[in-house]
Amino acid sequence: MKTTSSQQGHTLIEKITAVVAGGFAAALQLPENLIRSDQEQLAAVKLDIEKLMQALNLYRQDNQRYPVTEQGLQALVSQPAITPLPANWKSGGYMEHLPCDPWGHPYQYLNPGVRGDMEIYSLGADDVLNSDDIDTDIRLLVTPGSW
Repeated sequence: MKTTSSQQGHTLIEKITAVVAGGFAAALQLPENLIRSDQEQLAAVKLDIEKLMQALNLYRQDNQRYPVTEQGLQALVSQPAITPLPANWKSGGYMEHLPCDPWGHPYQYLNPGVRGDMEIYSLGADDVLNSDDIDTDIRLLVTPGSW
């Protein structure tokens, strides 16, 4: 029995056309997905920094000062052993655990900051300080009076 071309399935040209059309459609959506991802990551950084600032403000209310750079954000989770020792550190801490940035790296903390009263920032996807890469630091300057 002979089969006709319509019974043999799709031709090579039809298959190539389908693959090219699918690739073209995916290429059109890719930049939109990348932009959305960057925006979501920045939103996550902002939300994390807001939570950290809330905890830092509670720390300051109890201890009349923010932790110094050497004590770091860890002072929100466990009582610092580095001076200046907090006078009224809250039993159980100010946060259960410290968040990581969207790339899985710890947030950085400076008090006093270089560009503001204090700084909490992410080193970005490349985890390198002040890189010129597209994945550079995300710094949101913090002035205690603004919170």
